[in-house]
Amino acid sequence: MAGHPYQSLSNVLDEALLQASEGKGKERHASEGEAFENQPICEIARRLGGGDLFQAVKKIYESVRLPGEAGVRELLGAINYIAAEIILRREQQGEESVLEGWIGKRCIGG
Repeated sequence: MAGHPYQSLSNVLDEALLQASEGKGKERHASEGEAFENQPICEIARRLGGGDLFQAVKKIYESVRLPGEAGVRELLGAINYIAAEIILRREQQGEESVLEGWIGKRCIGG
């Protein structure tokens, strides 16, 4: 929805989702049809007791030295590592997202 006060945020989060589901994340880490929470981004952190926040910070640092869209891609990757950390924390606490079951029922633009 054009003109929504959070449209720019929605666009960036959608780009991070696209990167994980169709871009670099899918190409390097996912098996066909594998749920995000079962991919190495979560599974390795689960087995080793963490690491996603380290990876997010690493990507943030890398983004500073990369020009233009290359730096942006690193920041989108950082968003996905932070999302993985949130998923694992909620998993460990037995909690679900407040949006559980809302796939396809976006607040903005859908």
